[in-house]
Amino acid sequence: DVQLVESGGGLVQPGGSLTLSCEASGFDFSNYGMMWVRQAPGKGLDWVAGISNDGIGTSYADSVKGRFTILRDNAKNSLFLQLNSLKAEDTAMYYCAKALGRFGNLPYHRRGQGTQVTVSA
Repeated sequence: DVQLVESGGGLVQPGGSLTLSCEASGFDFSNYGMMWVRQAPGKGLDWVAGISNDGIGTSYADSVKGRFTILRDNAKNSLFLQLNSLKAEDTAMYYCAKALGRFGNLPYHRRGQGTQVTVSA
């Protein structure tokens, strides 16, 4: 059974940084693209960033390009999202999600329970 467990969220001031982590199990992690999606209060789910199964291909939403970095460690079945230069509008629940194929694009197959990121002074 696919399991995705996120961690690393928290309260951070504008301009600050966080690193989110996701531990994956129950599937062959190195064969699938992965992604991060987020949901702000009262809004729909937004795709944030994706990474190919081999970690070579990455892509980002325009709103986070240049500030966020998606990474993976296939030896440890782990996915990461480095968040820098955080803004209030980045406040959301962040979810790690398994792609349907080798690239980190929507739609996703499964997502985790999420980790909350709050950007506030």
